[in-house]
Amino acid sequence: MRLENKVALITGGASGMGASMARIFAKEGAAVVIADMLDGEGQKLAAEIGQANGTAMFQHLDVSSESEWQAAIAATLAAYGKLDILVNDAGISGSAVDDLFETAAWERIMSVNSTGTFLGMKFAIPEMQKAGGGSIVNISSISGVTGQRGIHVAYNASKGAIRTLSKAAAVQHGRDNIRVNSVHPGLMPPMRTSGRTADPVVRAKMLAGVPLRRDGRVEEVANAALFLASDEASYITGVELYVDGGFLAV
Repeated sequence: MRLENKVALITGGASGMGASMARIFAKEGAAVVIADMLDGEGQKLAAEIGQANGTAMFQHLDVSSESEWQAAIAATLAAYGKLDILVNDAGISGSAVDDLFETAAWERIMSVNSTGTFLGMKFAIPEMQKAGGGSIVNISSISGVTGQRGIHVAYNASKGAIRTLSKAAAVQHGRDNIRVNSVHPGLMPPMRTSGRTADPVVRAKMLAGVPLRRDGRVEEVANAALFLASDEASYITGVELYVDGGFLAV
């Protein structure tokens, strides 16, 4: 198994791409900490993984809170004794806001998407240093690489921040044997917080720019994260992996 004896904490792990990662990582041998604010869904998923002979626990986590991050890391160490893998997947969309320069939306999106990723690395990296290494996979977006119409500017800015945060941490902590990479999904199933991008008419227009002519599946992003988290990617750090059906190649 590709993650045997590894411990992985996945934010946003109760639904969508994060839930797919939790299932796949557990199937590949990892002990998984499902970290999310969706308590019911997270607990149900942890039980499902356990019933399938996997190892998982749920931990409530608001990624914008330093104290909750400290509690999540402490709970992980108490349960499993170490932390090998961090996947920063938690995020909110920018397509449900009418004013694309609304200040409150800027603060909300940046706090979850970029500050949440920063705090995850802040508290996970010291534990990985103690353990002699680790792998961090930060979920960005094609929106972190290019501009778009109809989406709050904070979404692009926050995902761009994740992209460069990942590179900065990769350079700073390569000598600690900590690898940091980013994954950039393209058009995926709508998020819980999606607005206009969940509209079938809008999605059809977006699909017209995708060479593979379909949207992505959550497991396709999860498998990309699995590769980067595993020892198969042992000489890969600071890269951005696009899972976008060729959108950014156009």
